[in-house]
Amino acid sequence: MSIQIGDRVPDGTLGEFIETATETCAIGPNNFQVADLVKGKTIALFAVPGAFTPTCSAKHLPGYLELSDQLKAKGVDEIWCVAVNDPFVMGAWGRDQGVDGRVRMLADGSAAWTRQMGLDFDLSARGLGVRSQRYSALIVDGVVKQLNVEKAGQLEVSDARTLLDQLA
Repeated sequence: MSIQIGDRVPDGTLGEFIETATETCAIGPNNFQVADLVKGKTIALFAVPGAFTPTCSAKHLPGYLELSDQLKAKGVDEIWCVAVNDPFVMGAWGRDQGVDGRVRMLADGSAAWTRQMGLDFDLSARGLGVRSQRYSALIVDGVVKQLNVEKAGQLEVSDARTLLDQLA
């Protein structure tokens, strides 16, 4: 069963490729605990089946980049893009798309967190392994306030405009 509105997101580990070292993060892949990341924050999360895939690269991620300022103006602290890819791939995709810190490119390399969310699907028959369903969610202090799960092959309800309108 998948996570529902009103549920607390499961804890888990997501990886992020850090481009610039800080006091708390080294350059390269760093792991973060979801419970720590969501504490006291409003997160606009969207998940994609894979980095560099056609719909994800041409429409889904660019929509969130385009509306990032508007989302933040409505109280969103961070925008997350989660995919079942490794942190190196997510970092490269972020550089390719010109993310520049507007979206956190978070890797769920083994799909462990995606499985806990109940939003995984198996594309092994097509040689792609377990992936995330395409969805968006508004998470406030760890609790799901909005959840928009796409039908297979669609990008109709998890786009940035829909989530922005749900913040109104």
